Amino acid sequence: MKKEQTFSSSSKKLMLMFQKDEITSSHIYSYFASKVKTKKEASTLSKIAQDEAAHAKVWEQYTKQEVKPNMFKVWLYRVLIYVLGYTFVIKLLEVHEYDGINALKQLETEIKEVKSIIKDEKAHEKKLVDMLDEERLNYVGAMVLGLNDALVELTGTIAGMTFVLANTTLIAFAGIITGVSATLSMAASNYLAERADGNPNALKASIYTGIAYLVTVICLVMPYLLLPTNMYVTALACMIAVVVFLVFIFNYYIGVVKSEPFLPKFAEMAGISLSVALIAFLIGWGAKVFFNLDLG
Repeated sequence: MKKEQTFSSSSKKLMLMFQKDEITSSHIYSYFASKVKTKKEASTLSKIAQDEAAHAKVWEQYTKQEVKPNMFKVWLYRVLIYVLGYTFVIKLLEVHEYDGINALKQLETEIKEVKSIIKDEKAHEKKLVDMLDEERLNYVGAMVLGLNDALVELTGTIAGMTFVLANTTLIAFAGIITGVSATLSMAASNYLAERADGNPNALKASIYTGIAYLVTVICLVMPYLLLPTNMYVTALACMIAVVVFLVFIFNYYIGVVKSEPFLPKFAEMAGISLSVALIAFLIGWGAKVFFNLDLG
């Protein structure tokens, strides 16, 4: 009679984690396969989903337990597909496959099937990289231009007006007027620049720039629209928090889809935006004090 293999508690814990992760990934890839544009991509993702489900069955043989997928993670990836796009999710899945390979190596000597699973995971990673092709990535530069210009210009403008106007409603409407005008100006300028460079997609590039600019304007003005008229200092603090959040989210997105280091880009963009805001704030405060301005 064959003796049943025994494992340490840490190994069992790892196996259960891999089992849950594999069945969760299977659900994610299956859903993703139903949303991609081409049959080839759908077939690739469906095959990966089947492999992940097969891996879960391998782990079940050793854990002797049936586990359910992490539905929160499945739901989260479904949302990310719509919000941040195809390439972002593909890159996240690619990183996940890479991390899974490194983690699996801990059990390579105990489980004979691990080598085969690692081989599959490496194949999955390569297939995911080969799938990367999304239109919006061609316009990352345009989005960076719109976001960065809006952050620097509007953060400075709104911060400078905060103590001069001392009224959240007035500041908000001044920011909206400035922001919408600047959006149209920036989009038009980028269109002309792209046309001059011979870009056949100059109009699309300018639209991406304008959208990034306008979304940033709305986010920066929102605290002033939501807070009472006398809470302009709180609104300024909230706007600064929004600036840091937007810089974080955008640079994380770019870091994932372009496989670039996140922290240096984040620190650079946040540093520039906050420095401009501080300078503009000091100018506005100085103008209010020295010229005895009271427009609130």
